[in-house]
Amino acid sequence: MIIINLDVVLARRKISSLELAQRIGITPVNLSILKTGKAKAMRFSTLEAICRALDCQPGDILEFREEEFSGQGREAAEEIIAGTGRDELRGG
Repeated sequence: MIIINLDVVLARRKISSLELAQRIGITPVNLSILKTGKAKAMRFSTLEAICRALDCQPGDILEFREEEFSGQGREAAEEIIAGTGRDELRGG
């Protein structure tokens, strides 16, 4: 999963979300969606504008973490990884 650390970078730079939104030309609502990790995608131009405004690198804002699986979800994930997904088990 991708973790958005924008709030951490904003705090270190002592810049408010509203100020960043104004600097990069997006609405505070859209910036909030990015900050909370609810966005499904981000344009490279937006990422570039954020990095430029905060004088940081993309890796300061974005972080990859392995997802933890438990219970049946873990079994399904292991089947997929092993190449024996449920469709294959059903003969489909």
